[in-house]
Amino acid sequence: MKLIRTLAAVALLAAPALAPAADEYKPVVLEGKDGPGKGKHVVLLSGDQEYRSEEAVPQLAKILSERLGFKCTVLFTTDPKTNFVNATINNVQGLEALKTADLFVVLARFLDLPDDQMKHVAEYLDAGKPVVGLRTSTHAFNIPGGKTYARFGNGSNVKGYEGGFGRQVLGEKWVNHHGSHGKEGTRGKVTEAGAKSPILKGIKDGEIFGTTDVYTAAPPMGSDILVLGEVTETLLPDSKAVAGKKNDPMMPVAWTRTYKLGEGKEGRAFCTTMGGSEDLGFEATRRLVVNGCLWAAGLEDKIPEKTDVTLVGEYKPTRFKFKGPKDWAETTPADLLK
Repeated sequence: MKLIRTLAAVALLAAPALAPAADEYKPVVLEGKDGPGKGKHVVLLSGDQEYRSEEAVPQLAKILSERLGFKCTVLFTTDPKTNFVNATINNVQGLEALKTADLFVVLARFLDLPDDQMKHVAEYLDAGKPVVGLRTSTHAFNIPGGKTYARFGNGSNVKGYEGGFGRQVLGEKWVNHHGSHGKEGTRGKVTEAGAKSPILKGIKDGEIFGTTDVYTAAPPMGSDILVLGEVTETLLPDSKAVAGKKNDPMMPVAWTRTYKLGEGKEGRAFCTTMGGSEDLGFEATRRLVVNGCLWAAGLEDKIPEKTDVTLVGEYKPTRFKFKGPKDWAETTPADLLK
């Protein structure tokens, strides 16, 4: 018996560590340091299959907490059986954090979340609380007709919610690639309205750049267009602009607006169709996103002349590409926030 107990103990020690069970899941929370966001709570959602939101969102959260003082709760699409990050699975644990959030930052694509999760998003939006949407968040949700929250789905035809979350909250849904995907980049050209906006503080015309191509976008009347996207010949920041119709006229790539859903309250929204992980490798593009967060949270008076958006820790973003269900590594949210 003694030998059996000894062998059992050895086997237990040798067994691989398993991810915590779903009911033990706790979102990663970064407590804010000093800065204009001190006392404010930001919930950030990573749920995109292509543009490496699992790289971009953690780095953005680190900057917001370390440099700006925000408390950040960082959420991911995860496998409920293992809690490993996987953007092909429609599951985001921890969305109840939106109950105390002062800002919701989204980089997600075509999610169809369960009702008990989407209800937290719906309640937050009905309350008219601020939203920042990055890249694919113009089509963050793809919820079939007949489901409780189908009104938020991309291309929704529900009265009052036409176009879904993207169109009604951020100002545009998924339309098309305007630049050549994977071949042509985006250079930000500051508009007259942008030059007057605190969001563009510390950013010169042409400094904003990203390897993600320009999306087709036509935000509705009342939106303030801050930056237009100049399509570039290559994915290098010193690339020449493409000649022809792609840049005449240029598409909006960053704007602000006020949204209101149904009988809900009015809220602020900042959207940029840039924001993939490689885009955040460019300082001016990071500054655009961070300043957009400050503006959305009602802190535009506290935006400095040149916001500190120095990267926190090592940041080596990888080239965007789709990952299938089996392509995701066994990585937990905590691993991505180290």
